[in-house]
This record gives sequence, structure tokens and C-alpha cells, in this order.
Amino acid sequence: MTGIDHISEAGAASGRAQSGAEASWISLHAVLFAGLATVLAILPMLGLYPFVLAEILCFALFASAFNLMLGYGGLLSFGHAMFFGFASYIAAYTAKHGLPSLPFWLPGAGPFSIPGLPPFPPALAVLAGAAVAAVLGVAVGALAIRRQGIYFAMITLALAQMVYFFCLQAPFTGGENGIQAVPRGTVFGLVSLAPDLNAYYAVAVVFMAGFLLIARIVHSPFGQVLKAIRDNEPRAISLGYRTARYKLAVFVLSAALAGVAGGMKAIVSQLATLTDVHWSMSGEVILMTLVGGMGTIFGPLAGAVIIVAIQNYLNSFGAWVTIVQGTIFVVCVLLFKEGIVGVLARAIRRPL
Repeated sequence: MTGIDHISEAGAASGRAQSGAEASWISLHAVLFAGLATVLAILPMLGLYPFVLAEILCFALFASAFNLMLGYGGLLSFGHAMFFGFASYIAAYTAKHGLPSLPFWLPGAGPFSIPGLPPFPPALAVLAGAAVAAVLGVAVGALAIRRQGIYFAMITLALAQMVYFFCLQAPFTGGENGIQAVPRGTVFGLVSLAPDLNAYYAVAVVFMAGFLLIARIVHSPFGQVLKAIRDNEPRAISLGYRTARYKLAVFVLSAALAGVAGGMKAIVSQLATLTDVHWSMSGEVILMTLVGGMGTIFGPLAGAVIIVAIQNYLNSFGAWVTIVQGTIFVVCVLLFKEGIVGVLARAIRRPL
């Protein structure tokens, strides 16, 4: 057998091994996704409150969107709540009031007005919030990606504070009172979201769709380039990739998905307040991502479950909840540097 035959046989064996590993990964994650869908379907039957479960899934999608940018794109934002919170305001306002008529003036045509729209159904209100979050993501991302590291993070924090003060002063947001009594409406005019159980299942469907989309993005060629940029951006540039475009794209995708999560939360909780756009919300989503496991698919979900469950079930302790959160964060950093899911993935030697 010649040397060329040896090389060909080795290459074929390597290709078969890679295909086998990929098939194994697909099989594992197919089982995990199916198991997750099953668990989400039966959770309300176990006596858990559907409203709390829906809130957890909203934050889980928010954390997953943030993890897409941080865990796979290497972009740490201290102001991601601006997309979550501002989208919640847009969804709440359009679901309750619709769109007002807008006056315009064009040379030669004179003044005219664009007619308003009646209150949006919940699905359209959430999409409106996501669309506005995506546009805001383009504007913020175009500025922020010009810098790296801590400078990128501080730019996002500064712009998020600007959005916060805009929401505080803008007439349509209701100031410190927020937008209250947001109607849940019906899904496509067929299913009322007034019962908490119906609202939970609607949120669960949207969450699974967003979750699967994020998993598909991560394991697509686009996601592989993101990982290359995260690990070694100069090398990615030397290979001919326009890294700025990739970073802006993942920033906008993350902002849009965060907007979906914020819009759903506003509809389910029937409320949009300054809390959703405050810098502390950005800190909470970072905590969820790090506790669950940065750079893993299921990590943000686990982190959101832990953090939101603590907030809901220990709220009677008042300020002590913050101390509990800080303690969990310190323990995870010291003992589980890769996050809870990251440690499990390393133990079973499979990406999660």
C-alpha cells in the first residue's frame, strides 16, 4: 500500500469519525429537546403555578438570547435590558392602545396624517416589540462593536442608561407607573390568553421555537464563525472573514430575541415597568447565564429557573433574596466555573 493510500484511508476514517460524532450529537440533542418539550407540557399538571412558569420561560429566552451573543460571540453587554425592557413597553402599548395617527408634512403635498391602528393582538404586539428591539440593536451595535472588551461593555451600559431615562420621561411609557392593565387578548382570535394556563402554553410554544432557533444558529456555519471570532478574532480576520459584520449580526439577533422575551413578559404579566429596562435587569441576565453555563445551549435555561425561582419563592425574605443570589453566584464561580450545565457537559463529555 502506498503512502497516498495510507493518507486517503486516514482521511476517510477521520471523516467517518467526525460524521459519527455529529450524528451522536444530533441524537443526544434530539432526545434532550423532546424531553424538554415533554416536561414543559406536563409541568402545570404537577401543581406548579402557570404564571410563574411562564415568567421563567420569558427570562430563559432572554438569557438564551444574551448567551448567543456572549457565550458564542464573545460580546459582553452590560445593557442588554434595554432591548428586553423597551420591547416590553412597545408590546404593552400596542396591545393596549394600538398606534396613534401620525402627522406628516411633505413639500408640494402639504400636511397629512397616517391613520392610526386599533389595539394589536398579542402575537402582533410581541412582533412589534421584537422589531423595534432589532432596530435599536442595529443602532446600538453599530456603535458598540467599534470597541472591544470592557470598552464595548461600557458603551452598551451608557446607551442602556439613555434608553432608561427616555422610558422614564416619554409620555407613552407612563413614567414610574409604567403601562398597566395590558390586555392579554387572544391568539389568532381563537384561544383566549386570559387564563394563566393558556398564557403559559402560548409562551412555551414561542420559547421552544426561539430555543430551537438559537440552537440551529449556534451549530450552523454562521455559528462556527462566531466561535472562531470569539476564540481568536485576528486569526478570523486573516482568514478573510469580515468580523464586524458577524458581530453586528449576532448583536441584532440577540436583541430581537430579547425583544420577543420582553414582549411576552409584558403580555403575560399585563405590565411594563422601568424595572424591565433598568441596569439591574442586565445584571440578572448575566447572572443567569454564568450560573447556568456560558457557551452552552441549556445553561441559560437552568440559570433562569434557579434565579427566578429564588426571586418568587423567597420574596418574603425581602432584601435577603439579593444576598442569596450573591451567595449562589460566588459558589458557582468558585466551584462551577463553567456553570452548572457546563460541569455536567464536561462530566458526560458531550456538548450541552
